[in-house]
Amino acid sequence: MRSFSLILKQFSRSVLLIAGFAFWSLSTAYAQTDAAKGEAIFKSKCTTCHKIDTRLIGPALGPQLTQETDDKYLIQWIQNNQALIAAKNPKALKIYNEYNQSGMTVFADLSDADVGNIITYVRTTWKDMQAKPAGGATAAPGAKVESGPSDMVVYGLIGIIVIAFIVILVLNRVVGSLERILLKNKDLIIEDEVVTPEGAVAVDAKKEFITKILKNKKLVFFILVAGTVAMCSWGWVTLWNTNVHQGYQPVQPIKYSHELHAGIMKIDCQYCHSGAYKSKNASIPSLNVCMNCHKVVKTESEEIHKIYDALGYDPKTQKYDSTAAKPIQWVRIHNLPDLAYFNHSQHVKVGGIKCQQCHGPVQEMKEVYQYSPLTMKWCIQCHKRTEVNGKGNAYYDSILAAHDKIKKGEKVTAAVLGGIECGKCHY
Repeated sequence: MRSFSLILKQFSRSVLLIAGFAFWSLSTAYAQTDAAKGEAIFKSKCTTCHKIDTRLIGPALGPQLTQETDDKYLIQWIQNNQALIAAKNPKALKIYNEYNQSGMTVFADLSDADVGNIITYVRTTWKDMQAKPAGGATAAPGAKVESGPSDMVVYGLIGIIVIAFIVILVLNRVVGSLERILLKNKDLIIEDEVVTPEGAVAVDAKKEFITKILKNKKLVFFILVAGTVAMCSWGWVTLWNTNVHQGYQPVQPIKYSHELHAGIMKIDCQYCHSGAYKSKNASIPSLNVCMNCHKVVKTESEEIHKIYDALGYDPKTQKYDSTAAKPIQWVRIHNLPDLAYFNHSQHVKVGGIKCQQCHGPVQEMKEVYQYSPLTMKWCIQCHKRTEVNGKGNAYYDSILAAHDKIKKGEKVTAAVLGGIECGKCHY
């Protein structure tokens, strides 16, 4: 009987180890690089110059990223290859000279995680291509691009943890019963049993159950570790994502498609958002801008008639009634906290930044959403990686001229450095 009890205890430990391993697998599964996100970024930013299996303007990325195992170098190269070339990095110089010193686009807007997702997507897709039979036939069964843990895997791991927990409880109850039988056979008094005056044995079941749980060190340790990891993970994720609205996509009063206007029709972003080039705000386009086209184009559309109603415009008489006009209640998507100062013109006009670098592939969005996290870390990473180009830029010419004056010992006032510009005080 004692040997059977020891076997059950050993089995209980084994189940506990399996449950711990399953819990660890579950926690790490969520941390795996998402190849699906990498695919979306690759298609929007890389397909112009690269293919995975063949050379285009740049090298075939499949074999290139598979052979190069230094992911830290790859991340630096993709984010800012010009900095590596300027630093005389031998790997960077080799590829730079191999392709006739033609510069690769700098992707300072991509975070380390974004680049990691791209690398994972390329490597898994290339591996899948390698698994296909010659002649481009369908890949062997089971060969597919990994896109992170599936729901079945996650639910399976949770199921293992729950089952292990139940098995541990059952086994410990069996072990306790066997120990009780052994003690009774030896005429020993069992804990939590009280002998009544009549000589009967009474057992406090509730107290016995709680005592067994508290005395089961393996179970208590398992619960404490699982609870601590779960609470720490939840707290970290919650605090890290406080006021981060990445992916925010509100319903707008008019179904305006950027995919149609900026993508298919190739309308320049600043035709509507004219403030991005000359002011702090990109500005919400006036409905009169819409009317430049929609006085004659697609006048029968229900969404276009919402514009007519807002302007008090009658398409039959082509006249405006100002008394019937009412503003469109657009819902703001990108919203920085009041403590942060951001100037569109400083980035668009002076820095030469494309709208898509912050707002993502707007030309592909039927409904606009917040593409970037817009966190301080994200901005700082971009500022650290973006190379300043001062050639032919009057803004930087003024700064360089001021530096030359300082070197010569001449007087430099705050006005020379732009101290009397309106935006310095009025923003």
